[in-house]
Amino acid sequence: MHSPDTALLVIDVQNDFCPGGALAVAGGGEIVPGINALMPEFAAVVLTQDWHPAGHSSFASEHPGKAPMEMIEMPYGQQVLWPDHCVQGSDGAAFHPDLHTDPADMVIRKGFRPEIDSYSAFFENDHETPTGLEGYLRTRGISKLVVVGLATDFCVNYSAVDAAKLGFSVELRTELCRGIDLGGSLAAAMTGMKDAGVSIS
Repeated sequence: MHSPDTALLVIDVQNDFCPGGALAVAGGGEIVPGINALMPEFAAVVLTQDWHPAGHSSFASEHPGKAPMEMIEMPYGQQVLWPDHCVQGSDGAAFHPDLHTDPADMVIRKGFRPEIDSYSAFFENDHETPTGLEGYLRTRGISKLVVVGLATDFCVNYSAVDAAKLGFSVELRTELCRGIDLGGSLAAAMTGMKDAGVSIS
């Protein structure tokens, strides 16, 4: 059992990010049993859930002439255009059916503002608009996080780096993550996390 100041943060283990989903991460479903096995070790468990309205601005389908995985410039910076995924209330947005959700103390939904994407569990992609997770963890007395989930190089990466910047002690369990690796994004993410002070195991 971990100390009471340590939480497990499970990022976006949802159907659309698992094999057969709209934005499937290779091997995404393989991490579910390991995550479930970890949950009882923690005094606090937080799940994040990508939760986009239909027609979200990060969807390639909203940008005529653009294809999924192309980059565009948004008011808040560079944005990857994604296939439509994790639309609110859809089966794709639901958690993987085998993921244990009952142990979760909290579910943070992100990406629900139509005009801005949200990779991090802590901030929208403008790096300023908070999700409220930091405040929740502080009031629970949490100072250490173990981070797992999907995808290593996007939502996991952004969440881990933001947590470290906010002063949390952060450990990434690589065996319980899977990445997309879009043009070298996985290697860049691993370097960025290490540079931010994230412990990688």
